[in-house]
Amino acid sequence: MSLARGFALLALAASACLAACARDPMDAPGYAEACHGPPVRAPEDRQAAAEAGYRIDNRFDCIDRKSYEEVQVYQARLEKERAAQTSARHIKPIAERLGDARKDFVTAISAPASGMPVPMPPADLFVRSDYKGGEGRELVAFVTPDPRDGAKHAAILWLTGGDSNSLDDFWTEGEPANDQSASAFRKAGMILMFPTLRGGNMDSGRKEFFFGEVDDVRAAANHLARLPYVDPARLYLGGHSTGGTLALLVAETGGRFAAVFAFGPVTAVNRYPAPLVPDALSGADARELRLRSPIHWMAGISTPTYLIEGDSSPGNAGELEELCASRNPLVHCIPAAGFDHFSVLWPVSRTIAARLVTGVPDGEPVIKAQQFARGATNGE
Repeated sequence: MSLARGFALLALAASACLAACARDPMDAPGYAEACHGPPVRAPEDRQAAAEAGYRIDNRFDCIDRKSYEEVQVYQARLEKERAAQTSARHIKPIAERLGDARKDFVTAISAPASGMPVPMPPADLFVRSDYKGGEGRELVAFVTPDPRDGAKHAAILWLTGGDSNSLDDFWTEGEPANDQSASAFRKAGMILMFPTLRGGNMDSGRKEFFFGEVDDVRAAANHLARLPYVDPARLYLGGHSTGGTLALLVAETGGRFAAVFAFGPVTAVNRYPAPLVPDALSGADARELRLRSPIHWMAGISTPTYLIEGDSSPGNAGELEELCASRNPLVHCIPAAGFDHFSVLWPVSRTIAARLVTGVPDGEPVIKAQQFARGATNGE
């Protein structure tokens, strides 16, 4: 989610609260010193605040004042950097492919593992199916259990938003306004896999923020394809937010996927605020940034890739527009009218899942932009 859209959402929430709240919680002792703005209680508003780089003060359910000030400093620096650069709309795709450009490059940007405990989903929904990541270590992953029907099923590897390296509660379904469980795919009969990536949860490695993680995703896909109940010819990749950006980078390196679905990606990873990416990334050398930024590599996409975002705030609609300036015929752009960065997941993923289970004829797109244009109903 862009910072500007995050700020707009929070400003709207502030106006609504001031108009509707007869007894203002902002009058509580200590509130003014600890908080910036009104309480942020709705789950989607809290997530929007987190993706904009804010911390939540749990005493008052508000944006922590210190984190607000830190984000203002960060935003000012980012805007200065953007002003000094050519707009991404006018960046010419690099002739070299991302896979080739990454060869033999060793990143200088990394961070310690998150140290989060490994989650324990219900056994009837997911079982452990660990895989060997790009660095050769075993990484935790969870996958839909074998249906034991003797068939080989379509499968999708899903990358979460936020800290895409780690998993927490990935199986609990949310409301249609913010359901990030990807449950539509397993409910339709597909095999669904959630991998951790380097530095995620209790792994001993280090996070590389959209670099080495590309290799881990590719390794996880190979593992998923080898499961006896998976059809390797119907293997898909999807992701949301930071996971959508990572999915797009994977698509730009090629691979075995029949199609890739990137919900809400960004053009360049230094557009993400802290703590989603480290401060070192905003000031990194040009090559470090270029190898992590999808806008440069769109011409090299060789598998059908769908870029999906709602046209409402909060969201990355502006990022989608820039990415969709690509003339690559394999890139399909789906701006969903009336949905935002979170609510777009529910209707679009269900439409995609239904199509993938029944099978998509060769040369026919999985979904089309007009299915989610203004006036369309339920993706029809």
